[in-house]
Amino acid sequence: MNDQTRPATVRVFIALAPPDHAKEELAQELRPAYDTHPNLRWNRIEDWHITLAFLGELPVETVPRLRPPLAELAADHRPPSLALRGSGHFDDRVLWSGIDGDLDELHELAADVRTAVRNCGVTFEERPLRPHLTLARARRGDRSSAEEVARALADFTGHPWPAGRLHLVGSNFARGNGPIHYRDIESWPLSAPSTTGP
Repeated sequence: MNDQTRPATVRVFIALAPPDHAKEELAQELRPAYDTHPNLRWNRIEDWHITLAFLGELPVETVPRLRPPLAELAADHRPPSLALRGSGHFDDRVLWSGIDGDLDELHELAADVRTAVRNCGVTFEERPLRPHLTLARARRGDRSSAEEVARALADFTGHPWPAGRLHLVGSNFARGNGPIHYRDIESWPLSAPSTTGP
């Protein structure tokens, strides 16, 4: 099948994103590591996100079906208060920052997102929610770098922030060995009123 006959697809996920001030707070902590570990493939700061559901490759014409239920879902949820905290690594290669705060609300939001997606007839691999920001990936054969940076960030605790928007995101691989680029397909405010009284 050549490129002209292959159906158009896009890699899609649904996520929350820290505000700029929270990302900059963590980026300041990371600046020494950028210099001491240039061999890590660092994610762009503007692409940092918390994945709630990874849907994989979808036909382009499927994506519009997701918009109405996700907009309705966002309107029914209030923004969870989150903070960036600590660090770790997956499989010695993927460096991440942890998430703290209203984790019960975060898990409830993720469960509702996944239900809404399934109700649209979209099937995807169910992965347990492990709230984190992926910061960098170590190259094959260099397993110590992610571990070293994770140790240096272990005591980091950022200021809390409300996760104010639900993002439907598309991604594509750059040509060659370039980084993955993300773009918002659409986003919606998490706008349910707070349940706490005066």
